Amino acid sequence: MRIAILGAGRLGKPLGTALRASGHHIVYGLRQPAASADLITKTVGGAIAGADAVILATPWTAAEALVCEHAPALNDKIVIDATNPLNISATRLALGFDTSGVELLQSHARGAAFFKSFNIAGVGAIAKPSYPQGRAAMFVAGPKGPKKDIVLRLVADVGFEPVDAGDLRAARLLEPLGMLRLQLEETEGQSRDFAFLLASREQRESQPARPCSLVEVTAREAS
Repeated sequence: MRIAILGAGRLGKPLGTALRASGHHIVYGLRQPAASADLITKTVGGAIAGADAVILATPWTAAEALVCEHAPALNDKIVIDATNPLNISATRLALGFDTSGVELLQSHARGAAFFKSFNIAGVGAIAKPSYPQGRAAMFVAGPKGPKKDIVLRLVADVGFEPVDAGDLRAARLLEPLGMLRLQLEETEGQSRDFAFLLASREQRESQPARPCSLVEVTAREAS
């Protein structure tokens, strides 16, 4: 699959590496593309034009303007929003309760199919999502249908246990979970190698791969 990752920072690079290892063609969309032996880079517009799916891996402060600028090019594209809507000082979420960052972005590019995912794991977890306790979970919020099935498969291709969290409004729950991850990293001494795992005592016959009753925060070094 042809995937454009907008942003080549600490989130975009490991995501691209993992997806490329699964056979996907990765292009990074940057404001100022630069020659690199490791990355294929284009302008943001050029990367979007040749992609089947787009992953937003920029800081939240840049995401809204980027989506507004390229809204026509995003028509009919799968767009995975991996950002967390932090305020300028990164001390709290800039919005929530009655909306979410990804819902705001969707309102600016109604022709695209937006999903929320890849926002709750540390950098180390994205690079290596397998733990002694099992695979790290990654939630996906967005409209049901074939495009969501593609997003769930991409999550699995990175190595996570994909979990369907519901429609796009469920991102109002996932973005605070991303803020919790940052809180644990910045003030509680957790490394960027920790992730959220799911555990259940039962499996529902209708959805054997996605039961969830308990959320556990775990670190690789805790084994």
